[in-house]
Amino acid sequence: MKICVFCASSETIEKSYLQSGEQFGKMLAEHGDTLVFGAGKYGVMGAVARGIRRKGGSAVGVIPTFFNEVDVTFTDCELIYTDTMRERKQIMEDLSDAFVMMPGGIGTFEEFFEILTLKQLRRHTKPIVIYNVNGYYNPLFRLIDEAIEKNFMADKCRELYFVTDSAEKVFEHLDSYRPILYNKYDFLEKEEE
Repeated sequence: MKICVFCASSETIEKSYLQSGEQFGKMLAEHGDTLVFGAGKYGVMGAVARGIRRKGGSAVGVIPTFFNEVDVTFTDCELIYTDTMRERKQIMEDLSDAFVMMPGGIGTFEEFFEILTLKQLRRHTKPIVIYNVNGYYNPLFRLIDEAIEKNFMADKCRELYFVTDSAEKVFEHLDSYRPILYNKYDFLEKEEE
């Protein structure tokens, strides 16, 4: 399976996030999965990439050419260069069988909400997992609760993603995932086999 991981590129975060990223990368390799990521060498992003490569796993990095102006690219992987950030996200989406969001900042939030919106609009039925390391995304869940309470989102939107604080449960969910077809206007149904 090709798993796209959205996560931080910052190096100024607590080491526990970096450690969880490297461990998750090692688990990807042990599970026989390929990492699809934004090709950054710093932060959780770089840690996941180092983890998968240290265990001999495969990684595909997708990065806009303008990042060549600064030394931020993880080069020990297959690299795909794009002209824009939008093109980068499209390639990552097209390449991937599943999406995992680990702790990150504004770029990670933007990637997650785009892929969630696309699933709500039936542009894909791929699994989306929030790997909630150290409870990092608890404030996000409160925001989503508020949006649902005030009718800006349907309660059934929660069915479009899976939340866990356990790396093992990320893989359990991906292994047992069954796509759902969601129509925000009427219904939620299991896809026919």
